[in-house]
Amino acid sequence: MMQSEIDIIQILSSAGLMVQGVLLLLLFFSVTSWTIIIIKWRYIHRAFRESTRFIEYFWKSRDLASAYAKAKQLTGCPVARIFRIGYVELKKISQSTRAAGEAGEETAGAITGRFSGGDNVKRALRRAITSETTRMTQMVPFLATTGNTTPFIGLFGTVWGIMNSFHGIGMRGSASLAVVAPGISEALIATAAGLAVAIPSVIAFNYFMQKIKVVESELISFSADFLNIIDRDILTGSHN
Repeated sequence: MMQSEIDIIQILSSAGLMVQGVLLLLLFFSVTSWTIIIIKWRYIHRAFRESTRFIEYFWKSRDLASAYAKAKQLTGCPVARIFRIGYVELKKISQSTRAAGEAGEETAGAITGRFSGGDNVKRALRRAITSETTRMTQMVPFLATTGNTTPFIGLFGTVWGIMNSFHGIGMRGSASLAVVAPGISEALIATAAGLAVAIPSVIAFNYFMQKIKVVESELISFSADFLNIIDRDILTGSHN
């Protein structure tokens, strides 16, 4: 095992500049993709955990104010963030409606304003869902780019290495295994490295996109439930 590792190191050190450049580029893609994988895994795992906690608390809470207080504590929860945005918008509507009522202006126009305020909440929630989806998918496309390009980058290094090997054979006028094998082995390392970078990136991309779709569906579902509560409160003319 140790001899194999030493051989690989020796092969890399003796590789041509182009192959070494290809391997350095693949190293950049590998480090960057694994950094993104770790960051997004922690982010999405936290989002799932805190979203479950908040939704359970939301349906158990007796008023929206206590749910809002809980939402402020869950900073990594996408559902809590869209709820905070919707709740703040709802409070603005409530304050303007209350001010109109105290001024004796609770007319048909004020009631119409309440319903248009409900539309404002819907728009705010839609913007919040879009923002959260953008936040979750941020940097994830780089994984798809890595998975699509690194095998070809590695293949380019392999082709270049094989070209150099055949050029060396032509210069020496010998095609023995001892002459061909070192160049071919160094060239194939580039392809192996490209696949080693691409495979985990593709797996991670598919995994994250599936999880993001689940969270997005959860956001849409919660938003619809929250809007139903708001509509009911607007119709009754009061909310907590």
